[in-house]
Amino acid sequence: MADDQHEEVSKKVSAEEEIRRGITVMRRVVQGRSRGIILDVYWNNQGQLIEPNGHTLTSFIGALVRNEIPITCDDWRNKELNESKEKIWSEIKRCFNIEEERRGFCMKLAGKLLRGFRTFLSSKFLKDADDNFVDAELPKKYESLISAEEWEAFKSKRQDPVFQRISATNRERASSPAYPYRKGRVGYGRLEQSMLQKEESSETSLPAHVLWKEARVGKSGVPQEEVLHVYQKCEELSQSLSPDDTKGILSRALDVPEYSRWVRGKGFGVTPTSLSIKKGKAPSNRELHARLEAMQAELDALRREREASASTVYRDASDKNSINCTFQPNIPEGISHCQLYLSSPYYRMVGKGKVHNR
Repeated sequence: MADDQHEEVSKKVSAEEEIRRGITVMRRVVQGRSRGIILDVYWNNQGQLIEPNGHTLTSFIGALVRNEIPITCDDWRNKELNESKEKIWSEIKRCFNIEEERRGFCMKLAGKLLRGFRTFLSSKFLKDADDNFVDAELPKKYESLISAEEWEAFKSKRQDPVFQRISATNRERASSPAYPYRKGRVGYGRLEQSMLQKEESSETSLPAHVLWKEARVGKSGVPQEEVLHVYQKCEELSQSLSPDDTKGILSRALDVPEYSRWVRGKGFGVTPTSLSIKKGKAPSNRELHARLEAMQAELDALRREREASASTVYRDASDKNSINCTFQPNIPEGISHCQLYLSSPYYRMVGKGKVHNR
């Protein structure tokens, strides 16, 4: 969680610039679409948006969500937003070549951008230098995005004691990070892409602690001593831990807990599932039932195969017995078995001593 907070804090400064960029990008993308230009977007093997056009799609989604979703929305999961979400997704597909399976990522990104917009409005216009509430008027530059009623409801929410208590806790937790994120608007996905391109590496991803260290290198190009200490500890752990260890190396080095929905040091969009990280979680009843059915199917197939094999062996043996039982030698009438034996070449050889017992 700390990594995401550091990244979010670094983006607050350029939030207004992002809003202007979003509006500009939206116009450019829509105008391009009217000329038949549909932009391709690309993803890394961990499901993160990368270049080219990764930043363009992000800004476009930000502009869409600010136009379609009111700032009074506090719960992105609210079903009343389904119609607006559908419209956002429809506009994305009209302007970008994007698969249906990417909808989840885009909707999560839209929710994140909406939260960032609300945070920017609150910090920029409703607080003074000492973080005290300011009863400000609706900024004229956002009158096309926000109605007067929405602005008043937004201000009222920010004065609620419960909201202020939660806000103060979050602000204090994010105010002085031990390892601040220093890459501005560049997320982990695009940072990883640029690192791999710079190194001309054939790899498709980098270890989390390598990305984490690079994300904390500022303009000087030299990481802080504390960051290097964590990195060295990660390197040591990577040599000693089992591949099946359920806790990440970076989390161990930082001595912080793991989370189930995101991966520390990988950034937005990466989950344990997308990285195929084994969490040692007990299988659900549905998973157990599916496994049992698969095992039963295999057992039934083996049983049928064994029965078919046994039937073939039995049939072959029966055919041989039938041949032995029904064979009747064709001996001319009047000649006995003894006469036949005495006249055989074998008997003549025995009589001449050419055959010896062994």
